[in-house]
Amino acid sequence: MEFRFCPLCATPLDRQVSGDRLRPSCPRCAYTQYRNPTAGVAVIVRREDGALLLGRRGPDARFGAGQWCIPCGHVEWDEDVRAAAVREFAEETGLTVRLTAIAAVESNFHDARQHTVGIWFHGVITDGNLNPGDDLVELAWFTTDILPVLAFATDRLVIQRLDAP
Repeated sequence: MEFRFCPLCATPLDRQVSGDRLRPSCPRCAYTQYRNPTAGVAVIVRREDGALLLGRRGPDARFGAGQWCIPCGHVEWDEDVRAAAVREFAEETGLTVRLTAIAAVESNFHDARQHTVGIWFHGVITDGNLNPGDDLVELAWFTTDILPVLAFATDRLVIQRLDAP
């Protein structure tokens, strides 16, 4: 979403070249709006047999309602990405995890209104009771060769790479 008025001085914005792009800019105070992505986090949890824990998105999900995803969410403004991953996973699954490694970092272009950069972590369950919450209405284990319809193309890409040599 582009601003129409300067958030600093309320002057109507015009468009000026900044860097290699035409961007909304204020002719009065020199403010320039940069549309930067937000950060998202996801946690991959696997059982001993290799099955993945996925969640089905609820009917009110902004994207991918009724489809499945690796439990995920957004990083808050003043939050560490690892703390956000643990928090989001708990909110969506009822489970506490310990993060073990970064599995992937990818750009997400599925929502034209908000570009995100996703960070997928591997995690191990340490506590809790499996209970869908937040954006998810159902949780289930899936093998990587028989997956449901996924809400995010990047989840499919990350899952395909899990067992790759």
